[in-house]
Order: sequence, then structure tokens, then C-alpha cells
Amino acid sequence: MKCLINLTDQQLVHLYMDGDTDALSTLVTRYKDRIYTSIYLLVKDKYLAEDLFQDVFIRIIDTLKGRRYTDEGKFLPWALRIAHNLCVDHFRKVKRSPSIKTSDDRDIFEVLNFFEPSAEHKMMQNQSHDRVRRMIDLLPEDQREVIIMRHYADLSFKEISDLTKCSINTALGRMRYGLINMRKMMAEKQIAL
Repeated sequence: MKCLINLTDQQLVHLYMDGDTDALSTLVTRYKDRIYTSIYLLVKDKYLAEDLFQDVFIRIIDTLKGRRYTDEGKFLPWALRIAHNLCVDHFRKVKRSPSIKTSDDRDIFEVLNFFEPSAEHKMMQNQSHDRVRRMIDLLPEDQREVIIMRHYADLSFKEISDLTKCSINTALGRMRYGLINMRKMMAEKQIAL
């Protein structure tokens, strides 16, 4: 098996289009957490997020096999745009807008496990994360969306502006107002993280 890990996204896409299925597996492994997380944070349903995640890669495979993919942008922003559009399509179908609700199910903070903290640290961290999630839930949708994309999906403001079809300045403004609103909530409710 070739060492595909060190190849660029563009090289992997071209290898896959030329018939190397391991190249797609490498891309999936590289970006599965970021794509799944961005979907989950929009739909707040583990099973729906898993279904939409699979649909994203079905669309990616269809586009690559049909040789309709262009190298104009990076692979990840393109994949995230597909994910975002599928989420929007889903909510259009059920005639409601996406909302982020606090759930008792596993969430992003359990998915992104970087180290094994002590039980006390886990408890304190979960309490802080719950407070942050509740505050994010109270933000207007456009501010909530930008904060999630920036802090949880680790997207640049350029990528966010492309995905949300707004200017970079608008994305920056939404982020700024979202953080200001969260600070106000913390001050009003005397919340300490």
C-alpha cells in the first residue's frame, strides 16, 4: 500500500478519480471529524448527523466519479459546503429552521477527546461546556452559526463567508456580536467558566 497520508488533498482527489479507492479513504480519515462535527452542531441529532455525513460522501463520490470536481478551491471547504447545503435542505424539507439544543446525548466535547482528564476535571469541564452550549443556544441563528463554524469546525472567516454566502466583514461582525452577547449573558447571570 502506498503512503497516501503525506499527499495533498488535490493529489488524493486526482488519484481517486484515476481509480485509487485508498485515496478517498485517506481523505475521509483526514476530514471525517471536522465534517461530522459541523453537521452535528447544526442538526443536534446524532443519528441524523450520521445520515447526513454519509450523504455528504455519497455526493462527493458521485461528483468525483463524474469528473465534475474542479480544483478551484480546497477539498475541505467544498466538502463543508456540501454538508451545510444538505443540512439546509433537510430543514427545508421538514419546514423548520435549524436550532442547537442542549442534549443529554454524547456531544462534540466527548467526540474531541484530546487527553484523558481526571474525573474531577471532566466534571468541571462538562459543566463549563454545558454553560457555553446553553449560551450559544440563546444566540440569534446567524451568530450561532458563525461561532460554531469558527470555534468547533475550525474554519477561517473566508471559508465561513463562502459557506454562508456573506462577506468576510459580515461573518466577522456576526462573530463579534455573538461573543459580545455571550459576555453579556455571562455578566447578567454571573456565570464563571
